[in-house]
Amino acid sequence: MLRERAGLTSTEAAQMLGTSSGQLSNVESARFGVSPDRVRAMANVYSCTNQHYIDALVDMAGEKTRGWWWDAYREVLPSGLLTLAELEHHATAIRTAFTSHIPGMLQTTEHAREIFSQAIPTPTPPEVEHRVSHRIKRQDVVFRENPNPYSTVIHEAALHMRVGGRRAAREQLKHLIDMSERDHITLRVLPFGVGAFPGSGQSINYLCGPVPELDTVQLDQFHGPVLLDAEAHLERYRRLLDVVEAAALSPEKSRDLIHAIAQNL
Repeated sequence: MLRERAGLTSTEAAQMLGTSSGQLSNVESARFGVSPDRVRAMANVYSCTNQHYIDALVDMAGEKTRGWWWDAYREVLPSGLLTLAELEHHATAIRTAFTSHIPGMLQTTEHAREIFSQAIPTPTPPEVEHRVSHRIKRQDVVFRENPNPYSTVIHEAALHMRVGGRRAAREQLKHLIDMSERDHITLRVLPFGVGAFPGSGQSINYLCGPVPELDTVQLDQFHGPVLLDAEAHLERYRRLLDVVEAAALSPEKSRDLIHAIAQNL
């Protein structure tokens, strides 16, 4: 965050910007939009001289003023899920690793509905449908024209789970095979035979921003998504993904394994 890199508290920054700390907090948490001119003013106050970084922020702010599809979910979903959709929308590439479930970007509607139905506390049917429709809409980033690269590693354990029953599980595996054949998608499976590996038990999304300063790591937690953008964290998860990707099967062998698992369900 620009303010934190400038070593300013929210109160100090708000005073320098002529606003309240509450309004600044709403901007920083993406609850409120901000104009491109305001972004440039903030960059000036924070003594940011990285023009590529500033230009990327200005472009994002200009797009935000026109409204985004996830704004429709602002009253019904946690802000963390809306921020995730925004990060995915702007990402120039996405790298992920999932050890216990199918990545949301590659889930079928039926699979997603079953997953959300099992949440604790038990959600109402409308709450389930809001989450399902939001997840499926997020998948636009892999279906849109000229999509950016999407790479994922899925542990074999996730492929054996019969979420929604055998028929639904087969459909999900078939969908993975179909998606893996798209040029911009790289899907690898981490087989049982690998044994211990770094990041075991974690689900990781590495979202490459329009500029490196906007890279973000998203981790799935029981209480919701956690976002990290400190360079030390980013470097750690880049290395972790490198190791996991190297340990996984090739895309071709991964497809063969998924097909074999589907046949045996």
